[in-house]
This record gives sequence, structure tokens and C-alpha cells, in this order.
Amino acid sequence: MTEALSIVLSQMTQAVGDLAANADAMRAVRARHMDADLILYPEFQLIGYPPEDLVLKPALATRAARLLAELAAETADGGPAMLVGSVERAENENGGADLYNIVALLDGGKIVATRRKHELPNYGTFDEKRIFVPGPLPDIVEWRGVKLGLPICEDGWLPQVSAHLAAQGAELLISVNGSPYEIDKDERRLTQVFASRVAETGLPLVFLNRIGGQDELVFDGCSFVLNGDGSTAHRLTDWEAEERVTRWTKGPGTGEGGGWTCEAGAIAEWEAHPADIYSAMILSLRDYVERNRFPGVVLGLSGGIDSAICAAIAADALGPDKVWCVMLPSRFTSQESLDDARGCAEMIGCRLDTIPIVPAVEAFDLMLADSFADRNVDTTEENVQSRIRGVTLMALSNKFGPMLLTTGNKSEMSVGYATIYGDMAGGYNPLKDAYKMTVFAVAKWRNENVPRLSRNPVFPVMPDRIITKPPSAELRPDQKDEDSLPPYADLDRMLHMLVEEEASVDDVVARYGFDRDAVVRIERLLAIAEYKRRQAPPGVKLSTRNFGRDRRYPITHGFRTA
Repeated sequence: MTEALSIVLSQMTQAVGDLAANADAMRAVRARHMDADLILYPEFQLIGYPPEDLVLKPALATRAARLLAELAAETADGGPAMLVGSVERAENENGGADLYNIVALLDGGKIVATRRKHELPNYGTFDEKRIFVPGPLPDIVEWRGVKLGLPICEDGWLPQVSAHLAAQGAELLISVNGSPYEIDKDERRLTQVFASRVAETGLPLVFLNRIGGQDELVFDGCSFVLNGDGSTAHRLTDWEAEERVTRWTKGPGTGEGGGWTCEAGAIAEWEAHPADIYSAMILSLRDYVERNRFPGVVLGLSGGIDSAICAAIAADALGPDKVWCVMLPSRFTSQESLDDARGCAEMIGCRLDTIPIVPAVEAFDLMLADSFADRNVDTTEENVQSRIRGVTLMALSNKFGPMLLTTGNKSEMSVGYATIYGDMAGGYNPLKDAYKMTVFAVAKWRNENVPRLSRNPVFPVMPDRIITKPPSAELRPDQKDEDSLPPYADLDRMLHMLVEEEASVDDVVARYGFDRDAVVRIERLLAIAEYKRRQAPPGVKLSTRNFGRDRRYPITHGFRTA
């Protein structure tokens, strides 16, 4: 009878679609822990999560099956077993094939057992029901005399699967996850969701999550172990790879739920706000740039807070030598903005070039003079300036290879205060899901701290004046953002209710007492800007409802709440 176990939690990143690299990474972990009994890897570790429609390719499932068999064969060496997430393709009765999200237990040279994910998430960023078929309620797996319950991610977020496994006599629940970062989600996983599974079943539980960026998602790790009495035995760090050895014992009167207890280990302190938001921005941008093989990034540095914090994030993610900032002054650009941009670049330590756009603006004025002869100057001319900047920055990106960053925040993207094919032109936007007040908070924090993940350990990173001065696009004389928008503190409250809470105009007015006409206008701007957002570059998800993956509105619709 097994009375002691050594289980390794491998909190690691994944390369979506690079199955060979993922397999080799798992082999490397196993080689470092040959005295362990079992090594756990995050959900879909062999494929990379989320695979989206890539997993529909039959060749991918075929390769995954081959590599899984190879990994299983390697466990014949007497070393640790492995719990590996992958995809299973099975012929169905209609002559087609069904796909399953699975975990496979590999031991003694073979695949000992596989279990199919039962609860398929189909909300927010997840749409697994359009790809996978749900498995049945999973049976326990008896392994080396231990009865394991293996709920896969969403299986553990809802009570049914864990209750079923407990009724079957499971002694230990092991939940492998691909749970993306959202603000406050780390504590919610621990103290609400999985603490509830432990309380309901009386069983000890392992929660293992991946790290790293994948397009618009970023994964924060924050894995943990809970004993059957609800106490936390281990908390792994956030944002970083870690291989945590956990030791388990079984004996009469020891623990609950079959008697298995995990010995106490390190309890990592997870980052608070806004440090966690900044880490999400760093890691997502780093993985996006490096995995898509860009040599670095280029961005327009205006002297304003959005571009300044984007430059700082890029330098933290990639190193300042891989960040190229370009000041693109017009006749409306103030000396203060020129000075602030220069000061920011110097503090960060990145390259700054200046390319005046005045000649191009004059050329466009001349080109369009006849066509615009009977029209007054308006936002059209402002947008021409923005588009000239976009064309210029894209020319540098094309010629020299760095990816162009865009710098618009969520407040601006919500109400359409961004120029399509202008300042929206680019490959990635670190601020896409950060409201303006979040940008202020993040910039102030970064000016006083060096992030743990930084490759540019300097501070401050921008002149204080960038944070304190009124935001302005500087596309006309004496322009200020709040000339045409509510104060950002008010705007962000309106938007949070309209976007994250799906509230009505009357709901917003009732909660905050804002002028009703002002809220009606913001709701209208939010609706009519959908076509712009549909063409915006990707950016890291921070909130419960980001544009793109979570909030999917029709471009053409006539519904308003007021």
C-alpha cells in the first residue's frame, strides 16, 4: 500500500502548435526530478492552450498521439509517471471524428489511463464547445494504489465532477488548468472556487496552471495545493516558471478524505495591484514579440502618458535596446511634449528619433485643397495627421523589421477616440484593455518601482509632468481630451458599467448620479465605435470583458438602452 508520494507541480509555459518543443520541455522537467513519483503539467501542455481552430487539423491530432505514445514509452525507465494534457481524436458513429480535451497518465512505459474533459467552458474567452465534444463524467484513476480524481480545468470550477469523483472514492483531486489572468482572479481561484471543491468533498486538491502569453491572453500561474481541511500547503509564484516538489503522506488520523496530507511548503506572495497588471503587460508583450520572431518594437512617443508607459512596458519586456521610439511632431506639438518625450526616452534608455510630419501634412493640404475647398477644417484634418504618423511608423517597421506598437487605452477604444489606419495601425497594443485611470495608476507605480519581470531595472521611467498634465492629442491648438469627453474618472465609471456589467443608461445614472444626456452620448459612442475596434490590433486581456475575445458585439445594430 502506498503511504508516501512525491508529486512535482511543473508550472510552465507552452508553445501553441509546437508539439515537439512542448514534449522536449516536459522531458527536461522529468529529467530533473527522476526521484519523484509523479510529475504534473498544465492543461493541454503537449498542444498549447488555447489552440483554437488549429486543433481541428487532423495532422495535429495524429502528431499529438505519436508524441504522447513516445513520452509514455520513456516512462519504462522506472522514473516518475507523468500527467500530460493533450487532444484525442476519435471516430464517431457518423463516419466523422470527435475531438476531446484529455489528460493522460503515463507510467511504466505505457498510457495507463486517459480522462476526457466533461465541462466545456463556452463563455468569455472560451468557446470549447465549438471544437471539443464533452467526455462523460470521469471515473477515478487507480495508480500505484492511490485513487486519483482528475478534473480538467472547468471540471474543477463547477461542483459536479468533483462530487462524482469523491463519490467514487477518490483520495486526491488533481486539477490541471489553462486559466487566463484577470484582475483579482488569483485569489478567487484559491479562496472561492477550489476552496469550495475541498469543502464540498473533504479531499485534498492540487491546482496547477500555466504561465506565459498567447496572443491576447496571458497566464499567471498562481498554482497551489489545498489539504482536505482547507488549509493551504503550497502557493507557487505568479508569472514565473516553477517546479515545486510536494510531499504527501497517508496514515490513520492524518488529514481528511482518504488520509492524504501534503506537507507544508513555501507560500508565495502574489502581486497586488497594479504590479500584477504591469506583469501581465510585460509577459504578454514579451511572448508575443519573441514568439512571432520580431527583432524588437517601434512606437510613436508623443510626450503623453499612454505612449510613455508603452515605451516603459516594451523596455521592461524586451530590454531598452530593442525599443525604438519616434517623435513625430506637427505644428501643434508643444515644446513641453518634445521635452517630455526626450526625457522619457533618456530615462528608459531607448533610442529616440524625431521625424517632423509637417512636410507631409502640407503635401496633403495641397493635394486635397480642391476637394475640400467648400468645407471647413474639422476632425478630418486631425485624422490626416494621425494617419501620416501611422504610415511613417509602418514604413520604419517594414524597412527595419520591428513590430509597431499602438498605444490607445481602453477608454479611448471604447468611445472611438482613435484614428483607424492612424494611431490604431500596428501589431499589438499593451493598453488595449486598460482604462485611462488604470494607465495613470500603472504609470505612477512604475515610476516608483522596478517590476520583478523587468529587463530594464531602472526608475523613474518618465518625467512626473507626463503623469500630471492634462491629456491631449495635440491635433489642433490648445486641444485637451476633456474638451469633448467627461473627466476620465467619470468616463471610466460609465464605461465599466456599460462594458463589464452590461448596464443600462438608467443603471449608470442611478448608481453615480451622472447627467443622463452625458451617459446616453457615451453609450452611443461605444456602439458606433465597434467597427473600429473590430479592426484594432490585439492586446492583452486584463479585465473580465475585454474587446475582441470576451465582448463580441455586432457592428451593425440599432439597440440602445435609452
